Amino acid sequence: MNSPALIRKWKGCLFLWIPVLLWLTFILFPYGWMLITSLKPPHELYTSPIKYLPSVYTFEGYRLLLETTDFPRFFANSLVVVAGTLLITGVFATSAAYCFSRINFRGKGKFFGLFLATQMFPAVLLVFSLFFIMRKLGILNTRLALIIAHSTFSLPFTTWLLTGFFNAIPRELDEAAIIDGASRWQTFWHVLAPLAAPGLIAGLTYVFIYSWNEFVYALTFTADISARTLPVGLHTFMGEYIIRWDLLTAGGVLTGLPIVVFFMLVQRYLVQGLTAGAVKG
Repeated sequence: MNSPALIRKWKGCLFLWIPVLLWLTFILFPYGWMLITSLKPPHELYTSPIKYLPSVYTFEGYRLLLETTDFPRFFANSLVVVAGTLLITGVFATSAAYCFSRINFRGKGKFFGLFLATQMFPAVLLVFSLFFIMRKLGILNTRLALIIAHSTFSLPFTTWLLTGFFNAIPRELDEAAIIDGASRWQTFWHVLAPLAAPGLIAGLTYVFIYSWNEFVYALTFTADISARTLPVGLHTFMGEYIIRWDLLTAGGVLTGLPIVVFFMLVQRYLVQGLTAGAVKG
């Protein structure tokens, strides 16, 4: 026979999990609907009333997407842009965070505050200025323009995040390395950088998601398929009179896969990175 304590425990679990399950259902429903729609035969996409489940599951939408559209080129452009953004942001953010944490220079606090102030402005406000700069440099309609634009907005946040991680590393480690004969560069590269790696991964995860999904700059700075990324490429499937739901949903599923894979690969380091910075050693 169930004891009163056990009954109270089960009630507490129900009160906790029911709202969580409802919220997860609300969040995941659009993704599930997109996946089901991408597997429907084309003639069932526009039926009335709506058929919630396809009569036959088919990958025709994926075949058309990969064979008759420029989706593979959009996908490759996104990979190049994201890789370049991650490389630039990782190198410069790590170096800048180390300087803010370990090197004292005049106006460091004000410069750091000014660095963070750039995050207060919506990205759309700077489209015209960046467009003018890219045109003067002659790099409009190139993937390099998107890499620079994405790195510009990713760098301040990643630097701020990594500065907290470097501050959490005891300075005694620096002193011990210097006593052992290490230079400042060797201390940074061999001692501090590995300890700050979880924070770097956490920051680069944010950079990856931002660069992979960014739309405004990708639309403004590119003019054809040679440099356009996935968000803009998927938008081309939405015409004035018809929306290709088969191509759009199949493309949405394939676009989301790299984010899922990337998150699965770095999940352990991401959780460690998001929690380690809150504890000072």
